[in-house]
Amino acid sequence: MQSRPRRFDLIAFDWDGTLFDSTKIIVRCIQNAVADVGGKVPSDKDASYVIGMGLMQALAHAAPDVPKDLYKQLGERYRHHYLQHMDDIVLFEGVLPLLQELKARHHWLAVATGKSRRGLDDALRTVQLKGMFDGSRTADETAGKPHPQMLHELMREFGTEPERTLMIGDTTHDLQMARNAGCPSVGVSYGAHEGSEFEGLKPEFVAHSVRALHDWLLEHA
Repeated sequence: MQSRPRRFDLIAFDWDGTLFDSTKIIVRCIQNAVADVGGKVPSDKDASYVIGMGLMQALAHAAPDVPKDLYKQLGERYRHHYLQHMDDIVLFEGVLPLLQELKARHHWLAVATGKSRRGLDDALRTVQLKGMFDGSRTADETAGKPHPQMLHELMREFGTEPERTLMIGDTTHDLQMARNAGCPSVGVSYGAHEGSEFEGLKPEFVAHSVRALHDWLLEHA
């Protein structure tokens, strides 16, 4: 550790909208699922707002008129639509080289996501990401964002302090989770939420592209 001078030992990434270009597909899947159970279809803005939360938390927020006894069916319909488009979801251009450079600098890399454990594990088994991340937490095994449990558990796992842990995400839920855990954060504006929404959460930086995120991390992380 003493031979690796840097500001952050652990860098935790959100998944959808931060690493993967999946925001538009998730919005459509939410809308289609709500329509399937007869609810009022949320707008693009309302559907994108809930990205990053745990699945059922997100669906309940996006479709407040859907009765609770239909939540299970709502979740099943979302998964049905999502599975049809899984192969359409790809990493943002430039993300893989960024992760590789951070690994080469010996940062610990982790994922803190609203995805399910099953969904994340399926994605992490791809050839390009195998072995890339040192740890991960999902909403269904901890607590949905902005609850800080994911970051608390990751920090305990790696023995890092909050000030040495950086959270990177594309939603206010990600940045609020970081604040709740006492960690610095970086927002990215190319995902689900507009960069202007991050101001009150005081991120270290707001990246408007993967290239901007890459340059800031290599200089400041």
